Amino acid sequence: MTIRVLPAAGDVESASALTTLLSQLTDAEPAPPVTDSTALLDTLARLAAESLDELPEVVLVHERIGPVPALDLVRDLVLRFPAVGVVLVTSDTTTGVLTAAMDSGARGIVNLPLSYDALAERVQAAAAWSAGMRRHLGSRTPELYAGPGGTVVTVSGAKGGVGATVAAVQLALAARASGRTVALLDLDLQSGDVASYLDVQFRRSVADLAGITDINPRVLQEAVYVHDTGIALLLAPAEGERGEEVTDRVARQILAALRSRHDVVVVDCGSQMNSATAAAVETADQALLLVTPDVVAVRAAKRMVRLWDRLQIRKAEETLTVVNRHSRGTEIQPSLVEKVTGTRVARAAVPAAFKELQSVVDAGRLQDLDARSTVKQALWALAGELELVAAPENGGGRRRKAAGDRSALVLRRKGGDRGSVTLEFAGVFPLILITMAILWQAALYGYTYSLAGNAADEAARAATAAYAVDGDVQGACQAAGAGNLPGAWSDTSIDCAPSGPVMRAEVEANVPLFFPGFDAGWTVNGEAGAALEVDTE
Repeated sequence: MTIRVLPAAGDVESASALTTLLSQLTDAEPAPPVTDSTALLDTLARLAAESLDELPEVVLVHERIGPVPALDLVRDLVLRFPAVGVVLVTSDTTTGVLTAAMDSGARGIVNLPLSYDALAERVQAAAAWSAGMRRHLGSRTPELYAGPGGTVVTVSGAKGGVGATVAAVQLALAARASGRTVALLDLDLQSGDVASYLDVQFRRSVADLAGITDINPRVLQEAVYVHDTGIALLLAPAEGERGEEVTDRVARQILAALRSRHDVVVVDCGSQMNSATAAAVETADQALLLVTPDVVAVRAAKRMVRLWDRLQIRKAEETLTVVNRHSRGTEIQPSLVEKVTGTRVARAAVPAAFKELQSVVDAGRLQDLDARSTVKQALWALAGELELVAAPENGGGRRRKAAGDRSALVLRRKGGDRGSVTLEFAGVFPLILITMAILWQAALYGYTYSLAGNAADEAARAATAAYAVDGDVQGACQAAGAGNLPGAWSDTSIDCAPSGPVMRAEVEANVPLFFPGFDAGWTVNGEAGAALEVDTE
């Protein structure tokens, strides 16, 4: 049987020595070495996502690996990848180190300087154990092996007051509402407010787990408070100074324990960077960085991202920035935040609507936030973007999906989906133009009819006066009628003639098409009459 071995060492010399000796082992197939703990965890997680069989049988962890200490890394590997045999390579052979390595779950220890026989013995023993574990896992249902376990999402604030806790609570509520088991860990150790937002009073906290070497399910259950919503809460200590007890080792142990028991683990890291939050961000599947659209917050986000990168905690492109309190009127838009910080920006921007939160925040009942709240809708849409919401499996699920689609549609409209509005307006605009044209043409008809009637009346009076003095009846008629018409209606037929005791005037005026001067052959007639004076002598 070929034994696949993945060496992990913090320097090139140690990695080269491990690879050279491994290549001499019978049936050993060494993989290219990894140089830090982050790369090691990422590599194994990627392989586990493909298949259990893709994982190497043995992982060698050199004592100079970083940035995570070797023993802490061994413990994390054993919890996340139980089918992999982990061997520690160390020069310290004291009883304390041996005991700590065994407690961490290492399948063996190889002493430095390396020797062929010792390395071969430990690798073969670890590979045999791994093969037995895989047979055991393979004989049961696939669900019993879930790779790295539940999903861990950290929520950090670029600075204080940007809404990290509200976001963390709502993400946890969204995941729980979809039927998943959820834990919410408050690692804002000096000023955590998760308990205040959910109206919880509980004397246990994350600091109570700091002195426990082996955090088993019974110990974890005593420190966790199960909220009415079904979320398991592990709260920050009430005394801020106790936060110093929670080291990166403790944080890793707690996260591993929570991950193994819950589908989703949401961690509120606050805005202060310490060893515990650094460990959480490093091991998280998704690391969120909340920022508000102002210069101070964006600069703070940039500093935070650079700090994570310098400490090899998380790369900028692996960080997801969420813009909170967003509005169209602000000069700083998500695209600018993405450019400045070098991170990815979430599609779901949280609108500036503090009034929606005021009552539930003051009452400590954030779980009672109205479903119509734009803030809640945006944060639950973010949960969907992060795939924290379980997919529906039945008819009821399809109905929930349809409701979710409708909610998403409302969100898109409220968020300013200008494209759909533009299309709707483009479809209606021709109808508006046609309606306005018809109304305008009708107005021109009425106005022309009024002009023709008034011109006929004036023409009849002038013709009557000319008739009484034997003057030019037709000339007076046309002059009077034309004098009462605007210039655009000058091409008008005016005619007067006596009819019995009445002088009758007829005016035929052209109706313009849209604008005076554009004639379509439409005419209106105006008629008027005036009594002729009769000489009684």
